[in-house]
Amino acid sequence: MLLADELPYALLAAEKRPRLLAELQALTVWHQQHCPPYRRLLQAQWPERFVIAEDQHSLDSLAQLPYLAVRLFKQLELRSVADDAVFKTLYSSGTTGTPSRIFLDRDSAAVQSKILVKIMQHWLGKARLPMLILDHPGVISDRSSFSARGAGIQGLSFMGRHHCYAFNADMSLNWPALEQFVASYGDGPVLLFGFTFMVWQHLLQALQQSGRRIDLPEGILLHSGGWKKLEDQAVSNSQFKATVAELTGIRRVHNFYGMVEQIGAIFVECSSGHLHCPVYADVLVRRPGTWQVADVGETGVLQLLSTLPRSYPGHSLLTEDRAQLLGEDNCSCGLPGKYFRILGRLPQAEARGCSDTFAPAMPQQEPSVKQTETPTGTTP
Repeated sequence: MLLADELPYALLAAEKRPRLLAELQALTVWHQQHCPPYRRLLQAQWPERFVIAEDQHSLDSLAQLPYLAVRLFKQLELRSVADDAVFKTLYSSGTTGTPSRIFLDRDSAAVQSKILVKIMQHWLGKARLPMLILDHPGVISDRSSFSARGAGIQGLSFMGRHHCYAFNADMSLNWPALEQFVASYGDGPVLLFGFTFMVWQHLLQALQQSGRRIDLPEGILLHSGGWKKLEDQAVSNSQFKATVAELTGIRRVHNFYGMVEQIGAIFVECSSGHLHCPVYADVLVRRPGTWQVADVGETGVLQLLSTLPRSYPGHSLLTEDRAQLLGEDNCSCGLPGKYFRILGRLPQAEARGCSDTFAPAMPQQEPSVKQTETPTGTTP
């Protein structure tokens, strides 16, 4: 049975690790066979781990798996399916520079949705709740080509019903819609979703400035995305939750971590305030410079592992985020698996250093590798 068939937090490390390693090695072989730029990257960067034959027992640990710097998805067209098999193209949400492009075929898109629902049902239950989306409806107008923002809304909208967008196109509060939602559903459980800086700036600060509040005492707020657009206003997790409770009555607040470059497997914050790995995914923390695996509690660069990406080589990625691994199978919340915290983005010099470790491997002047270009909003 594949890990994708398991419940999201069903396995302890002793059972999960060998199955995870086998599936990730199989994906490494698959992507070498079906993505020529990925194959060239691995040949140049990890010649000792370059695998042509179907050898699923060549590595002893997750730490030995080759990985790509996430920035390469901004620079190269990395996909393991044919052009005509691409069903959807996702774009990262960065506000500057060229975004990452992630190519999904129909099977990958279906698996992404399936796993996201399984993870969310653990936290929300199976009933679809009335949903307040803390954004405006125009962000999902193009369904063939999504930003991370639009993809997040569409993915989580499957968990809700009676969808209501809280903002107008100019990001001001849509008071008539908001008041109608609260009047209709405020006495029962509801789901709210938004990106962290939008929740803070366009909902919480707008409520404070207007001297108003809304009352959703049985609400569950999911938020994600960090503070990249509001670095000068970044607040602590505890302050964020306290402000949410004060202005909305909501006390169930879950941050989650994920990125468009690695579909499906998101890491949700538990009641103890820790991000948890589901069985479909794992994390490692590496020391900048040496890139050796860091000890528990040591700060380093986060590496993400996922068994889900098959249409593109996103199964083992070195991010540009600082993190600490806090433990495994021993979180005070009772959930098995690794748990960790995100400490923010790497300084630009270190972020470039992550990518520079791959510089010799990046193919040059090869017509089969498309260089970065401004996305057109359509799939290839």
